Amino acid sequence: MDVKTRVSIRPSSNDLWFFAYLPLSISDGIATPLIPLLALVHFRAQPIVVILIIAASGISQVPFTILWGNLSDRISHRKFFLVGSFLATGIALILIALATNIFTYFWLNVGEGLASAASAPIGTMLLLETRHKRWWPQDIGLFELISGIGTTAGLALGFVWLVAFGPGSATTILVHALESLLVVAGALALVSSGLAWAWIEEPLHRIERRTVAELLNLQRGIVERFRVVRRRVTSILELTRAPEEPLPAREWLFLVALAIMSVGFFLFYGPFPVYLVQVAKLQDAQVFVVYLASSAASTSLFFPSGKAVEWHSPKLVFLGGLVARFALIPLFLPVLFTLLFVPGSTGLVGWLVLLNAMMGVTWAFLSTASTLFLVRLAGRASRGRALGLYNAIAGFGGLLGTIIGALTYSTFGVTFTYVAAAAVVLVGAALLVPIPYHLFTVSGSSHHRRLGTTRAVGLGRRRPRTAPVEFSPKQP
Repeated sequence: MDVKTRVSIRPSSNDLWFFAYLPLSISDGIATPLIPLLALVHFRAQPIVVILIIAASGISQVPFTILWGNLSDRISHRKFFLVGSFLATGIALILIALATNIFTYFWLNVGEGLASAASAPIGTMLLLETRHKRWWPQDIGLFELISGIGTTAGLALGFVWLVAFGPGSATTILVHALESLLVVAGALALVSSGLAWAWIEEPLHRIERRTVAELLNLQRGIVERFRVVRRRVTSILELTRAPEEPLPAREWLFLVALAIMSVGFFLFYGPFPVYLVQVAKLQDAQVFVVYLASSAASTSLFFPSGKAVEWHSPKLVFLGGLVARFALIPLFLPVLFTLLFVPGSTGLVGWLVLLNAMMGVTWAFLSTASTLFLVRLAGRASRGRALGLYNAIAGFGGLLGTIIGALTYSTFGVTFTYVAAAAVVLVGAALLVPIPYHLFTVSGSSHHRRLGTTRAVGLGRRRPRTAPVEFSPKQP
């Protein structure tokens, strides 16, 4: 086959299996806000418990993402791992919906994280092993687009589902509505497992994950995940191997800044569902609308953000996105909206929808600019190691931010937590300022276009929700 000829997306099973991720992404969109909502409504859990439940599957997912990827390298049946991951995820979501106490609910979320951890690294490797590397950026971009559209559709479905029961429904009816909706999410994951079984073909040749670390640009997902595990953090690189040479100081400074800003993002987004219900007094369907705003904004700006960052300085775009987030976070503070709106009112819902959509816009540019900044900053010899550390640090920063957010929200309240989140994001941005960055300005040249192909594209989330990488945690 002539690799210069673009192969159509639909005719072959090797292409069709991309769309096995669509029902899974819809499930992801449903479950993202539903997990904390069900804990609040059904079990009347305290805020710190709800936020720790959000982090639970992410904590379990981080090490198992690497483990499942390593096992798939050693066992020559990637298809079975992926089908098993989808199947186990669907079963886990259904069991979560049927949980009768908060203890079981928590541990089932941990189990769901273990099950879903395999979908990101193994799905990525299947794509790389079944497609010519000339088309990797476009094909991985297609995966991200499928993920974003599915997540947005899932949030829209959740909104319509809950609106059907009305804001005046009795608590028992509402709990049943939430539980049945989570069962639907689990059923969609099971549909993905069936499609994967029917459409996936085992690759004819194998690729070691460490050999493609410098060829594939990794990122945390086009949609910022509100559960850490739902950000499809793609761990292609073997993180435990020793680098041939240490990273330069400027690259370490970038990674430190990344860790700090990731903590800040999830200081904000960790308590976010609790804030919407307990402080803003939103109904369950209204919570879905607020989430939907960010998801739709990020998804719609995926390709425009890639082109903008490609033709401008990633450092400037990155800093601009961080400053915008620093300015947006305080606008969520209750001291502001109580002067303008009544808690639970339509006006407040519109205000929060607007603000979260703007947060989604910043995420579309941040997720793209941050990766391209590091790719161009790192030397070729250390690029793979730097990208691997990027994913690991972003993931652990999100988990740490979620846990700290739970403690500060429960102890000091939402105002202190969100002011601290804005301050931490600003500190992360300040650390980026002194990093020297050479802007490639060979406009229209083949060299410039080649560098542009490294813009942030990747397999999206699983997990997390799922961005989920994605952080995105979904999503940041």
